[in-house]
Amino acid sequence: MAIYILIALVGVGLLLVRLAPTVPETWHQPVTGAEDKDFAGGAIRVITATPDTFDKLYRIALRSPRTRQIAGDVGSGRVTFETRTRWIGFPDYTTIEETEGQIRLYARLRFGNRDLGVNRKRLEGWLRELGT
Repeated sequence: MAIYILIALVGVGLLLVRLAPTVPETWHQPVTGAEDKDFAGGAIRVITATPDTFDKLYRIALRSPRTRQIAGDVGSGRVTFETRTRWIGFPDYTTIEETEGQIRLYARLRFGNRDLGVNRKRLEGWLRELGT
């Protein structure tokens, strides 16, 4: 009987993660990091902006699997995306911001303490595709 209760609890937990609403205002915040940084739940990358860098990164992000724009626009210089894992649907949030001649990318998890480098790898993949 205990195994069935455990399975049910795990299933409910996974369902809650999958169906948890996204509040864009919570995640669409200015990127405060001004230098590259890796941490347990995400990463920050900073590159020099050229006139078309932001637009190119925006298009790269939109082409990424299971990624959708949740806030901002290119004209405002800040856009936030949600990317969900394939199987469970864990959400991660990535903000791209152009400020002071830089493009700042901030990717972080929503649930848990560690992302096993997933956000860092996504940022590095986007920057590789950009050609930096």
